[in-house]
Amino acid sequence: MSTLKYWIWLSAFTGMRPITRFKLLSAFGDPEKIYFADEKLLRDSMELTDAERALLLDKNLEKANAILGKCQERNIGIITLRDVSYPQRLKNIYDPPVVLYIRGRLPVIDEQAAIGVVGTRKATPYGVRMAQKISCEITHCGGLVVTGLAEGIDSEAAKGALRAGGKCVGVLGCAIDEVYPSWNGELYDDVAFCGALVSEYPPGEAPYRKSFPERNRIISGLSVGVAVIEAPAKSGALITASHALDQGREVFAVPGNADEPRSYGTNELIRNGAQLVTGGWDVLEGFSQLFPGKLSKARMAPEAGGQSKEPKKEDAPPAPAERKTPVLFKETGLGFAKLREKTDRKRIDKPNEREYIDLQGQLSGLNEKQLRILSAMDKKSMHVDDIMEKSGLSAPETLSELTILQIRGFVSQESGKRFSLNIGKR
Repeated sequence: MSTLKYWIWLSAFTGMRPITRFKLLSAFGDPEKIYFADEKLLRDSMELTDAERALLLDKNLEKANAILGKCQERNIGIITLRDVSYPQRLKNIYDPPVVLYIRGRLPVIDEQAAIGVVGTRKATPYGVRMAQKISCEITHCGGLVVTGLAEGIDSEAAKGALRAGGKCVGVLGCAIDEVYPSWNGELYDDVAFCGALVSEYPPGEAPYRKSFPERNRIISGLSVGVAVIEAPAKSGALITASHALDQGREVFAVPGNADEPRSYGTNELIRNGAQLVTGGWDVLEGFSQLFPGKLSKARMAPEAGGQSKEPKKEDAPPAPAERKTPVLFKETGLGFAKLREKTDRKRIDKPNEREYIDLQGQLSGLNEKQLRILSAMDKKSMHVDDIMEKSGLSAPETLSELTILQIRGFVSQESGKRFSLNIGKR
């Protein structure tokens, strides 16, 4: 307990960036050494702004002791970056929070197929239904829903997980003892009772402008993937998706109407390579090998407010009319450059048609790293780790170049961080 006050002292500086706190810990080893460092040692140890240095030279522990007292009174748990219970998955991100405040009981995140479910605050009825449906199905199939508990999609996702009888983790963009929006108190209590509320902001902390954007990196950091349900062109949900991509997480998106502004962001994510999903198992299927025995395609729960819908023969669509013109090439890609695959069928009227499109011109436009990735992909489907190992590129380089190759249509992303070539090798 005596050292805990130094962790709280370091974490409670309003306005100090999370990455600065993390770099200070990396430089000094523990917060107690940071506390006792003088100005010269701070200057010599790492680059700081004048404002950050002034904060660190304030050795007053009254605020830290007051926070400790509130946590004890209100049964709020505290986990530091050095604790065994701190999720390793979150610890591995670029700027992990040095302290987490917990209401409830945080599951062992690293053993869970945790999925961040996020979206707009101003959800449509369709968005509400899909948030509850997908979260309910994720829970039934063995996954764990992580969400922000904001009004709209986030809150509906939490309700879906709880109605399925599962746990839920709510990541707050405000103090751990604050309810935002104020009328959401009952849901907060339910989430804390069945799972956990998590915040990097101590009790009594006033919210500030960057709190909610900073919160989004924790949602994705705790998760193996993020599912976005309804997001306008500019929204916090897209920030979460961006964090997920930076952290090497999978990104999923639920399609919406083309003329619905609240689906512009999700539809754009799909166009840019996010996996299109319509149900909970769509999200979890690619992670089944990472969590053996934990995930299964369980019977999907009824949609919120309706009855379970079993397909009936009379509901089946009529068989399509027979095509008179044969399909000679299957096209792949996500709306980008579509590359033809080899086919055994031949057109009688064009016997000299090539089996492959001429790639020479396109390959000449690729850089060295992209060519190394294509050369390394010697199997039909490869995990990104194998591509990294064979290409000799770093993780950021590999992910960045794979994104470009997807956009240009050379590769397609599959579930479970796997990629496949859209071109044939003779």
